[in-house]
Amino acid sequence: MKRPFFNIKRNTSGVISLIYIILVALVALFGYVIAPDNSKNANQMHLAIHSKSPGFTVDMLVIPNEKDNQSSIDKFIYGDKNPDIEIPILSWKTSNHILYYKEYDQNELTEIPISSIGKFLIENKKFYLGTDKFGRDVLSRIIIGARISFSIGFVAVFISLIIGLILGSLSGYYSGFIDEIIMWIINVTWSIPTLLLVIAITLALGKGFWQVFIAVGLTMWVEVARVVRGQVKSLKQREFITAAHVLGFSDFRIITRHILPNIISPLIIISAANFAASILIESGLSFLGLGAQPPMSSWGSMIKDHYNYIILGEPFLAIIPGICIMLLVMAFMLLGNSLRDILDVKN
Repeated sequence: MKRPFFNIKRNTSGVISLIYIILVALVALFGYVIAPDNSKNANQMHLAIHSKSPGFTVDMLVIPNEKDNQSSIDKFIYGDKNPDIEIPILSWKTSNHILYYKEYDQNELTEIPISSIGKFLIENKKFYLGTDKFGRDVLSRIIIGARISFSIGFVAVFISLIIGLILGSLSGYYSGFIDEIIMWIINVTWSIPTLLLVIAITLALGKGFWQVFIAVGLTMWVEVARVVRGQVKSLKQREFITAAHVLGFSDFRIITRHILPNIISPLIIISAANFAASILIESGLSFLGLGAQPPMSSWGSMIKDHYNYIILGEPFLAIIPGICIMLLVMAFMLLGNSLRDILDVKN
């Protein structure tokens, strides 16, 4: 019997999906290091150059801002809270210690004494994915928005695993009243549309970043519980579990040390699927205005802000984040399918 590692090397879609997920995870982790706009939430606005197409370039007057005592770790996690001032310009010149420049889309010259601004820099800035309706760099917003998708996936899957494992184990191991009560809770929760239940929990907890994470996690445990229940019911009839009972082991030890380690494979597959589902749910909530709140960057909120631009001549503003969502969800689904084939003991 060959090891699973060698099997996955022959599964092209699984390998490509895993590599893509790792790359997106690295981009999300080092977002503020690699993003062209490393300001907090990539929220530096240039209204004069709003809704520009991918590849747009412009000369930018950069005036250094007074820096606070923000640590490198804080800047790595939250971005630069006091970024330099950037002004898009058409032309500029200096004369008699005065800086003259013409702002983008304006015909009037603006003059500033160089002594009042100290050092300044003129650089040609390229917006590889264009700018949104507020003149923010779309590429930077996409990079920082990846953090939301990965965070919601990890938190939601963690919450769903904790609740699903506890309830599923109790329901599968014990019969009678406990099983009936837990199955009633599972069936009632299962009958409510997922998005509707998430919206209800979000409204109860309030709009916000962590509220959405908790709401999504509290709605994704049902499938985990049903699978765990079925696996536990099947395993508790096996000879090694009977032997554990004969040896006098406690129910807690039997469940945690003899049953749960044997159902890791289906849990991994469900977690991959739940990861993809949580990304879609968060995107839907952000599109409805119930997810991450402005100015926080989220792929769903980017679509919400710009979906009407599809008929106004700038469809890329909504299509780009939509493609990002599609690719990441598809990668997790393909990875889940690959793991299912690899971990299936019948193959």
